[in-house]
Amino acid sequence: MKHRKTRSKTTLLGTAAILAGLTGQAMAQEGELVMINWLGGAQGEMMSKLQEDFEAKYPDVTVRNVVPQAGGDARGGIRAVLMGGEQADLLINTWPAFRAELIEAGLILPLDDSYASTDWGDKLGESWQALSTVNGENYGVTYTFGDRSGIWYRTDTMEKAGITPPETYQEFIGGFATLNDAGITPISVPAKVWAHAEWFESLLLRTAGAEYMTRLANGEASWTDDEVKVALQKWQEMLAANCCDDGNTMLALDWDISVDAALKTGDAAYVLMGMWLNTRAKQEYGDTPGADFDIFQFPTFGMGHDDESMVDAKEFNILSSVENREAADAFISYMLTADAAAIMAEYGLASPSTEVDLSIYDPVIQRSVSEVNSAEKLQFVLGDLLPGDLGSEYRVALQRFLQEPSDETIDTITAQLANVAKGVY
Repeated sequence: MKHRKTRSKTTLLGTAAILAGLTGQAMAQEGELVMINWLGGAQGEMMSKLQEDFEAKYPDVTVRNVVPQAGGDARGGIRAVLMGGEQADLLINTWPAFRAELIEAGLILPLDDSYASTDWGDKLGESWQALSTVNGENYGVTYTFGDRSGIWYRTDTMEKAGITPPETYQEFIGGFATLNDAGITPISVPAKVWAHAEWFESLLLRTAGAEYMTRLANGEASWTDDEVKVALQKWQEMLAANCCDDGNTMLALDWDISVDAALKTGDAAYVLMGMWLNTRAKQEYGDTPGADFDIFQFPTFGMGHDDESMVDAKEFNILSSVENREAADAFISYMLTADAAAIMAEYGLASPSTEVDLSIYDPVIQRSVSEVNSAEKLQFVLGDLLPGDLGSEYRVALQRFLQEPSDETIDTITAQLANVAKGVY
C-alpha cells in the first residue's frame, strides 16, 4: 500500500494548531487511517480483528499500521517513529508519563472538541475522563483497562491449604503460616525488572490513597513522607511473616515465572499483576476462569482508602500529524461500542464503555470490572506515572529494600528517591 509523505518534526509541531481547528468540520470518513501500533502477541491479534471489523463497518476507510522497531519498552521505538517524520493519525498509548512527554513536545492534540461533538463522554465515566486529563484538557480516550488491585490464585491451591480468599489485611497476613505449612509460598514476587513494584503500590494505595499517589507522581509530595514509609513498613510486616522467597530469589524471578508458580504449578498461592494473566491462563494453561483460577481484591486496611482501585489502561491519542481526523474520531467511537467490546472480551480484556453488558465477560473479568466500576477513586499504576529516570531509580530502590528490608534501608532509599525527584521535576 502506498505510504504517505513523511514530515519533519518542525512540520509536525507547526501544524498542530491548524489541525486542532478541524475537529468540528465535516470530512469524509474515507481514505487511509494510519495508526502507530506496537501491540504484539494476543493483544496484537486482537487489534487486527478490531481493525478488520472497523473496516467492514467503514468500507471507505483503510487502516495502515506503523510498527515501531524496539526491544523491550516500546516507547523508544515510538519516539524514533515520531522524530523520524512518519505521518500518523492515531497512537496507542499506555503510559501517562509518556503522554505528558508527548504533550510537552506538541506531538498530540487535546480532544475536548471531539468529546463535545461525539458520544465519548456519554460512554466514559468521569473517572476515566479524569485519568486522561492534563491541566484541564483531555488528551486521551481509554479503550481497555485492567484491574491492578486484583490478587490472582488457583482454586485448588487454596483448597489444599484449607483457606479462603482473605478480605482484610489481618486475614491476609494471618494465612501465611497456614500456606507455608502446606508447602506453598504465600506470594511469588518477581523482582527481576519491574513487577515487584506492584506490591508497594497497592500497599501505598490502601494506606495513603489515590490522591496522595497522584501528588507523589507529580512531584508535589516527597518520597521521605511518612505515607511512603508506612507502606514500606507494611511490606516489612509481610516479609517478616514469611510471605515470600528470600531477596536474592525474588530478584531472579521474572514476571512469567512468578505467574506460572501461582497459576500453573501451585507452588505459590498469590501473584499480583494485570488482567493479561486472564488471557495467559486461558490460552496457555487451558484453564477455566472462575473454576480453575480467580482473583480477589487487595485486602482492606481500614485506613480510609479501601474503596479505591489501581488500574492500567490503554488509550488512543490523536497525533498532531493527523491528516484523517474524521476517520480517527470514527475509529475511537467504534472502540467504545458493544461490538468492539465483544471482540476484546474474547481475549479476556475489558472495555470501560457504559454501552457494554457485563454478561459478555467471563467470571474473572466480570469480578474485576465490577470492582473497578464501583471504586470511589481510580489510580494509575504509579510506575507508569513517573518520569523515566525516577521510574528506573524507583524500581531499583525497591529491589534494594527486598534484599535488606530494614528501617535503615527504608530511610536510605526514600532519601535517594527524594533526591532524584528534585532533579526531575
